[in-house]
Amino acid sequence: MALALTLSTAVAVGALTPSAASPASAAPAVLAASVASAVPAVSAVSAPDGVQQGLNALVRTDGVPGALATVRDGRGRSRDYTAGVGDLATGAAVPAGGQVRIGSNTKTFTAVVVLQLVGEGKVDLDAPVDTYLPGVARGEGVDGRGVTVRQLLQHTSGLPDYEGLLDEASLRSRYFEPRELVDLALRQPPVFDPGARFGYSSTNYVLAGLIVQRVTGRPLAEEIDRRIVRRLGLRHTSFPAVGDRTIREAHPRGYRRDSADGPLTDFTEMDPSAGWAAGQMISTTADLNRFFGALLVPDRLLPSAQLAQMRTTVPIGGDSGAGAGLGIISRPLSCGGVYWGHGGDIPGYETRGGATDGGRAANIAVTTVPADYAVTRHLEDVVDAALCR
Repeated sequence: MALALTLSTAVAVGALTPSAASPASAAPAVLAASVASAVPAVSAVSAPDGVQQGLNALVRTDGVPGALATVRDGRGRSRDYTAGVGDLATGAAVPAGGQVRIGSNTKTFTAVVVLQLVGEGKVDLDAPVDTYLPGVARGEGVDGRGVTVRQLLQHTSGLPDYEGLLDEASLRSRYFEPRELVDLALRQPPVFDPGARFGYSSTNYVLAGLIVQRVTGRPLAEEIDRRIVRRLGLRHTSFPAVGDRTIREAHPRGYRRDSADGPLTDFTEMDPSAGWAAGQMISTTADLNRFFGALLVPDRLLPSAQLAQMRTTVPIGGDSGAGAGLGIISRPLSCGGVYWGHGGDIPGYETRGGATDGGRAANIAVTTVPADYAVTRHLEDVVDAALCR
């Protein structure tokens, strides 16, 4: 499938999962040999802790090529973890603290910029989308005069998703204009009436990004960089420029499968424009910890009033206990309380994590998007273990 989102992954992220494969592939035997030589990624004289054990299991049992994590305790001390291999062709180790594509974590960055503009009096959360993008949100049964900015950020707009509608053969190398993504989505009817319930759609965030550009008169990437990345000193976080298909710093290779039992293919280099405001960014697990940790501190990124709006949630559904705020997800912890984060899938990489109000933070990445959501739940279990220890 092309840009596909399942209900289970909608709990946290949008999934960019095209079926186009690169010519390079890794045989299962190569993967098994590489993984066997790389796990566990801790000293032989020390017993691995729960986080390391969790990463090891993701590689050994669940079959991801590589995994990496950064965990920060409530006193600000951080530790990096790795497991598996970073390059199946060479057997190179996963670089600790390496960059990965963060997929739908990008949505939280976009939401922060919109909410900053709300705090500056330039955007009204309860104003119709048409106030800022006249005539843009129009389609089969879709009218931007009846959808609010808040509904975009909270995925309660009912707008159809463009994921699954893109040309699979060209997805890896083709550049997509944001307006093209919106127009493609709005050829479909609404999924439900605005405000009726939660329904994940990356179309919401492409429209939110277009609102940022219309209101500020500047590119979304520039606003994210100026307002968030440079303010927090996120030195390894970026919004790839048009045409940039690379990951520029040390990173594990990203892989995907065409089918559940197919070979892993290298998907590291790709044009991420199909994600744009909903999923284009690159970062590290440590930078994500810093971002989500800072986001929970009033007046660090958002004024108290806008932070309170962001943290006002609606139920996502199912039995997860998760709630959707404005660009952020709350998830219950096994030890009590919740953590706040997002998560992201894009071909080659899946990330999960977030931060607590007590200052703890954990983010984990694996170098393929699992076909089985049970593996994603294992990833979330490692986050829980990291934040509850």
